[in-house]
Order: sequence, then structure tokens, then C-alpha cells
Amino acid sequence: MNKTQQHIDPILIPILEQVSDPEIPVLSIMDMGVVRSALIINGVVEVEITPTYSGCPAMDVIGDDIEKALKNASYDSRIDLILHPAWTTDWITPIGRKALEDYGIAAPLEADADKEVLLNGKRLIKCTNCRSQNTKLVSQFGSTACKALFKCEDCQEPFDYFKCL
Repeated sequence: MNKTQQHIDPILIPILEQVSDPEIPVLSIMDMGVVRSALIINGVVEVEITPTYSGCPAMDVIGDDIEKALKNASYDSRIDLILHPAWTTDWITPIGRKALEDYGIAAPLEADADKEVLLNGKRLIKCTNCRSQNTKLVSQFGSTACKALFKCEDCQEPFDYFKCL
């Protein structure tokens, strides 16, 4: 859990950890930090989720997947989308960051370093294949809008970088 997930009933954590991010299936929605709260109120699980960016198409799928997981655990649920405060990559847990890297997506840097990489071409992103920092930006946009496409100059492999938000 991260600091924004302070209002989650501990009994619900294992259930919510089974729900994957549909765009990055190795990450749970808990590791992505999109679950803001999950409480059992009058027998109904009320879950608040925050999209990784406004208009994220995955949120409908995530909401449906949460409802299914809770129903399989014999809970009725209500899912609410919370837009404020906006989600930030700071909410990705350390486990989530490692899962991103293991999956082949470079985890986001801090905001200042991110700008240096994306706008000034600094070589701070490590290749997810060989760990070299001899990498270059190929495109501001990778497989999704929240990622940039990089290429390693040493092993020649392309990979995504999850941009700091």
C-alpha cells in the first residue's frame, strides 16, 4: 500500500491485489495505486479509484474487474471514480516498480529527471534488457500515451518507459 491507500479495509487487500491493470497485467491495481479507498459499509464494499490520467479507457474494465472479484468473494460493491487529487506515478508501489522493470517497462523517474530525459535527451533511463544507461528516446509516445519509446544503444532492444505523471 502507498500513503494514499490509508482507508482500505485489510480484509479487502488480498481481493483487490488479484485485480490486474488491463494494460500492464503484471501489476495489480493496488500496486498501481489507483485504489484510493475500499471500505465495507452496511454490507457493501465501497471502492474509490482514481484513473492514471483523465479519460483513461482502462477504468471501466478496472471497475468491472473489481466488481467481479468482490462478487466472487461474496461482496456487493459500489465503485466510484475519484478525480482529485490526480493520480501520480509516485503512487506506484516499490513492488509495482519492480514488476514494471521485470516486465520490460522502465519505471518512472522523478519529475525533474523525467523532463531532462524527455525534453533534453539526457541518458538516465536504464535498458530493461541489459541495464545499460546508453539509451535514447525514439518517440515521446510508446505503446500507450503514458509511455515513451526508447532504444538501447548497446543491446539494440526497444523498450517502453513509463512517463512521470
